[in-house]
Amino acid sequence: MTEAPGQFSPAFRDELANLMRWRRDVRRFRTTPIAPDLVARCLTAFASAPSVGLSEPWRLVQVETPAARQACLANYQDSNAKGLASQSGEKAQLYSQLKLSGMAEAPLHLAVFCDDSTPKGSGLGAASMPETRAYSVVGAVTLFWLALRAEGLGLGWVSILDPDRLARDLAVPHHWRFIGYLCIGWPEEEDMVPELERCGWETRAETLHLDLR
Repeated sequence: MTEAPGQFSPAFRDELANLMRWRRDVRRFRTTPIAPDLVARCLTAFASAPSVGLSEPWRLVQVETPAARQACLANYQDSNAKGLASQSGEKAQLYSQLKLSGMAEAPLHLAVFCDDSTPKGSGLGAASMPETRAYSVVGAVTLFWLALRAEGLGLGWVSILDPDRLARDLAVPHHWRFIGYLCIGWPEEEDMVPELERCGWETRAETLHLDLR
């Protein structure tokens, strides 16, 4: 039986909850290429994503050439060395053992930016809180992440980077704000428990604390 628009079965809701549980930040990829039509299908998630004022401020750069990838990888390596230097004791030792990027293996690299000067949306909703444009980009990436996971693909969000250096290396417009570097590919392993939790870096909160006012 066809469901009414906006109505979803309990079975669908269970599958959706399962999809969200299996969404992981992947850092270990197989180097197997991804079919272009599969990538295109997942990218349609951006077309249905919400955005403040319908501004659709996301800007995606596919980092493809060896020179561009090497520049981004060097950026990560330098930033990661600074991250390690900021730790001490047991945390520093643990940090040194963490794999925090799949940039060397992932077949698809996307650098995601927010166009803070877009005229689309005419500033609606962003005049008092311009950061809502960046929030819109993050929301769109989340939908894209789930679309990838539904296809069996993984995404690793690399944030250990110098944003200004990356923007210069990729020669993007000056008004594009860097949001994240996405590594995409077929996961080398599958585990519902986050890798940082398995490694002992941090634990996930068991309950949500909700303040009442």
